[in-house]
Amino acid sequence: MSFNHWATRIKSSALPAYQVIPDLIAEDLRQGRLAPRERLPPLRDLAVILQLNYTTVVRGFAEARERGLIASRPGLGSYVRGSFIGLPLRAGTGAEMTMNMPPEIDGHPAMQKMKEAAADVVAGAAMHDLMRYQDFGGTPHDRDLGARWLAQWVPHAVPERLLIAPGIHSVLLGLISMLVKPGQSLCVEAMVYPGLKAIAAQLGVQLQPLAMDLDGLIPDEFESACKSTPVAAIYLCPNLHNPMTATLPMGRREQIADIALRYSVPIIEDDAYGMLPAAIPPALADFAPELTYYVSGMSKWLGAGVRTAYVLAPNLASSQRVAGAMRATTVMASPLINMLVSRWLQDGTAAEVLDAIRAECRWRSNLLSQRLADYGVRTQPHGFHAWLPLETSEGSENTASEVAGRLRDLGVAAVAGSAFCTNRQPPEGLRLCLGGSLTRDDCSRAINAVIEAI
Repeated sequence: MSFNHWATRIKSSALPAYQVIPDLIAEDLRQGRLAPRERLPPLRDLAVILQLNYTTVVRGFAEARERGLIASRPGLGSYVRGSFIGLPLRAGTGAEMTMNMPPEIDGHPAMQKMKEAAADVVAGAAMHDLMRYQDFGGTPHDRDLGARWLAQWVPHAVPERLLIAPGIHSVLLGLISMLVKPGQSLCVEAMVYPGLKAIAAQLGVQLQPLAMDLDGLIPDEFESACKSTPVAAIYLCPNLHNPMTATLPMGRREQIADIALRYSVPIIEDDAYGMLPAAIPPALADFAPELTYYVSGMSKWLGAGVRTAYVLAPNLASSQRVAGAMRATTVMASPLINMLVSRWLQDGTAAEVLDAIRAECRWRSNLLSQRLADYGVRTQPHGFHAWLPLETSEGSENTASEVAGRLRDLGVAAVAGSAFCTNRQPPEGLRLCLGGSLTRDDCSRAINAVIEAI
């Protein structure tokens, strides 16, 4: 890459050159001109290109290292760090990777076991069998192991009502297309997973926002909606809510289930985060099993790229309906991935990885709580994301969206509340994620950046 544009920008800036250099690195990362792990020119060569004093360039690179933008190694020089989750994808997509991703535990013994098990599975697999079309929902063996895994959170999970799908998002697409008919609405929390909003927009589904407080969805809001509008179903995230972090108390679960039963409203229980806490209240599927579609998966504790999710339907007939709806939209989950996941579940590797992820989440949650306590941060003990309310005055230019943009330039996964809002009254706040490839050192630097930005 040519660095001539750096020279132009430095000359035109009113800031000292050493302060501009880190901004230029961040900008080139955002625009895709620099890639993670790309080597930078030797400092003396860059000083010549930029027509700067050598010590000025050294100071600029020191600032960039402090912000976590670059790293240096003896014999390798300086290179762009790879542990960023706010960077655009290459090849001109411009997509921002601000999805909520769990921490990565490279180097942990459980990950090594996972790799070895995967290699063993592939070595012994009948590859052509895995590359053929198969019935939707996974093999009986895969469903049996999946049901045993889910029974930790939903004791009545059985393989006959369980389907294996390619990701929670695809499950939600199938369920909403099946349950919500024209003229009906889908009840949702006032702050909701942005992917759910995208699905509703794609399908032309009307969302009915329900107010929340610090404990999550307010049951009376749900009943009022049932009385006043044609409600087709209710969608909610009861554990470690994304983005607000709330875990719905047991009493509210009972109330919501009771309302759903009285008005015959199906429940879509998105439990993407429910396996992270050491203990949670019983699932809504326990209180209203005849109405609840319980959805879980691997994306928030193992990795989104695994694309394995489970949907436990209320009965066999509804399970068959879900299979039909999802076959039309996704055909099937990958048989090879299903086989790998089943091996990890069967030999105990999955449980070891989950324990390690819980421990890492606990550390990151503690860090968020300690460092941002004075700013009103909301966390859960085993979560890797947090909700940070912002105080902004009328007419202020320091809005949540602007702060989020500045933080993403620094590699900090921050998303403004407007991305989650369903009632046109977004709170001024940020969802912060300390997951993905961020190391513990990166987490500390990210929080430093947040404090400086707000």
